[in-house]
Amino acid sequence: MKTLYLDTEFNGFGGALISMALVPEDATIPEFYKELDMREQLHPWVKENVVPHLVLAPCTRHEFQQALGEYLWRIGNCVIIADWPDDIKYFCDSLILGPGQMMAFIPNLKFELDQGIEYESAVPHNALHDARAIRDFCVKRNAERKL
Repeated sequence: MKTLYLDTEFNGFGGALISMALVPEDATIPEFYKELDMREQLHPWVKENVVPHLVLAPCTRHEFQQALGEYLWRIGNCVIIADWPDDIKYFCDSLILGPGQMMAFIPNLKFELDQGIEYESAVPHNALHDARAIRDFCVKRNAERKL
């Protein structure tokens, strides 16, 4: 079972998803990173701290969900590790297509909320860089525990 590290950026408490990254523990597996169209007014903190680090052309929610579904299908069964509950919430919300509908062909997913993750991101408040830093911290910590 593969391990993926998850981070998201969103528009303040309860706001819309802005970006999501899934970074595999295995560096030979491609990463997933998408930025979404932002339709609502941006929270001032988000405008100052998140928006300057967005680098991709934004996609629609439909395009995002299609890309996420394809990525998960290629990855297969996996454990998804996050350091904050909202990351898991936004991930799970992304699997829902409409009332009573979810993505088809989703592999078995397990989630871990690890509150012991302490990391320094190369680009704070960018989901991809934060997910990479979470992965690097966890891989290092797990290696040290095996010694």
